[in-house]
Order: sequence, then structure tokens, then C-alpha cells
Amino acid sequence: METLEFVIYPDGRVQEKVTGMVGATCAEVTAAIEAQLGQVVSHQQTSEFFNTVIQQSKVTTTQATFSEW
Repeated sequence: METLEFVIYPDGRVQEKVTGMVGATCAEVTAAIEAQLGQVVSHQQTSEFFNTVIQQSKVTTTQATFSEW
């Protein structure tokens, strides 16, 4: 499950935590939100950031031959 969590502190700081997204997808999703919130002071990537999505595809070729006996 993909989640965005925001903690707003009394001094105006906002902490954003993204979970459930693999790779740099989280940066793409949160870019517009961060632009509206103001200056980004720091980023800290989680282990999910460094994961990659593996897509496997399988192509099977079949050939039928019939004997003529």
C-alpha cells in the first residue's frame, strides 16, 4: 500500500514520509506537494528508494511438426 504521511510542527516545519513506493517514484509523486509547501531543507531516502521493480516477461515459441508416415 502506498502512503503519504505529513507531520506539521508548531514552528511550521513539515515532515513528509512516503512508504510503499519503489525507486524514485516517491520523488515524482511528492514534487508538486513539496513545491507548494515551501523550501525543502533535507531529504532522507529509505531502503525502498534503492529497490528496483523487476519485470519479467516470458516469450514462448512453439512449433508443431507432424510426421507423414
